[in-house]
Amino acid sequence: MSDEVKVRLAVPSDAPILAEFNTIMAKETEGVELDRGTLAGGLAALFEKPQYGFYVVAEVSGQIAGGLMITYEWTDWRNGVIWWVQSVYVRPAYRRRGIYTRLYSFVKELAAREGNVRGFRLYVEKENFVAQKTYQAAGMIEARYKVFEEMPPRV
Repeated sequence: MSDEVKVRLAVPSDAPILAEFNTIMAKETEGVELDRGTLAGGLAALFEKPQYGFYVVAEVSGQIAGGLMITYEWTDWRNGVIWWVQSVYVRPAYRRRGIYTRLYSFVKELAAREGNVRGFRLYVEKENFVAQKTYQAAGMIEARYKVFEEMPPRV
């Protein structure tokens, strides 16, 4: 299958499929229904303002099989940027077939060219053991940090 996979930067015309992926992923992982208008606005803002981040997609035989988003965190300790891997979704038919590994490898190649990327982080639901194994297989390790948040109700 690896010969058939094409990984590329997402473009604005990919927004509808990315919105679909995010909607399904939010329901699967958190039982959350996303507001489609808010999500569409968020995707449009990301494409309009690349300083927020970017999406990467994997195509198999011309169909988008999966994608992920990168956002940025400045780290003064390392005088560089940490790339946060977010909104990871792979269609069920393509899971356990190396799609995430290909997406993550592509992101790491982009980061190497940037020169100031100091590392990668992501968060995963505590009970999502399948995803955790995938991330470990791709070379990531569990961090020693817990994530705390204060989040107003969804708009």
